[in-house]
Amino acid sequence: MPSDPVLAGITDEAAYGIDGQLAALCVLGWRAMELRSVDRVPVADLTDEEFAAVSATLNDNGVHVVCLASRIGSWARPVSTDFQDDLRELDVLATRARTLGTPRLRIMSYPNAGLDDSGWRAEVIARITALAERAERHGVTLLHENCSGWAGTSAERMLDLLDEVASPALKLLFDTGNGVAHGYDGFDLLTDIVQHVDHVHIKDADERGFTIPGEGAARVADCVKLLRANGYRGAWSLEPHLSITPHGPGVLSADAIARFVSAGRAMAGLIR
Repeated sequence: MPSDPVLAGITDEAAYGIDGQLAALCVLGWRAMELRSVDRVPVADLTDEEFAAVSATLNDNGVHVVCLASRIGSWARPVSTDFQDDLRELDVLATRARTLGTPRLRIMSYPNAGLDDSGWRAEVIARITALAERAERHGVTLLHENCSGWAGTSAERMLDLLDEVASPALKLLFDTGNGVAHGYDGFDLLTDIVQHVDHVHIKDADERGFTIPGEGAARVADCVKLLRANGYRGAWSLEPHLSITPHGPGVLSADAIARFVSAGRAMAGLIR
């Protein structure tokens, strides 16, 4: 068991601006983040000047990035969307990942848009195969999350995806709370995929919605134990969903930093 686990967070759930995001990390005493957006702009859509400023600010504050959370294959990009958008995003994020010193990019596997199951599977595998080949050339790793898309809620499909794509540039990201939110048993799913998990998101939820880690029904502590027992040594990245409705157009709550910090302290207790 590592004596000093890497604790990180998707900090745009604490604040929009990079200064507020860093302030939340500072209160927690963490030196790592998972970067998704700054000032409500996804990382891939920042101008070169904006990205350079963010990168310099992180460097000046001694904060490193463990993963970039992309929109590739996500809830907002079903299987019917233009694949060129994802290829362009991958190219931009791969370059920016090298600048930030992380090899990891979060992806999903394309919600359906009217295809039958076999057609959906075939299109997802074709797209992610092409993405993985491109990622391998870039020297980055795609991390498929158990969230939106063809393989999002099924261990069998996740393993099928890994087998069919057959690339060292494709691994799995396990989110502890997505099972409760999407109606499946996340711990049971983890038991089948645990050997392929390369990154972890921590959240919790119950029938009322998202909760402080450890207070919901996601068996977060059991998931942590199982991951460690199977050799997981990666980062633990907080994505609490306590201050904004996931996938919605709302704004962060006024106490977003306080909620993020409370969730982070709970996560740290579970991990440490």
